Amino acid sequence: MFKLLRVIFLITSFVFLSGFLPFASLLGPGVTIVSSGNVYKAGIQYIIDSTIKQKTGKNSLALVKDEVRKQNNKRDFNQEFKKLVEKRIALTHKKLIKQNNQKKFNEGLKRLIEKRFAIVQKKLILKKFSQ
Repeated sequence: MFKLLRVIFLITSFVFLSGFLPFASLLGPGVTIVSSGNVYKAGIQYIIDSTIKQKTGKNSLALVKDEVRKQNNKRDFNQEFKKLVEKRIALTHKKLIKQNNQKKFNEGLKRLIEKRFAIVQKKLILKKFSQ
């Protein structure tokens, strides 16, 4: 019994320490076999992981993690862009209101000057006639 444990210990330490076996890529399918008992599912999982590793250079977990990070960055960019556009719209709205108020003020001032001018003209005309 002791010899068997020693042999198993040596083989497992060889597998873990030498890098002879791609242990990380076999860990997921191994857990699938143990938990579900479905060898076909584990085989497919291993094939998919190997294919992803060959095409992208990343394992499936890292690939999913990077994709989620990209989507979050994209969403953050969209939110920041939306805030920027809303801020610009608010500033433009304020400027337009200010311009409209300035036009109204100028029109009011113009009417007031015209009224004063008309009054002064009437007084001048009355003074001419009275002299």
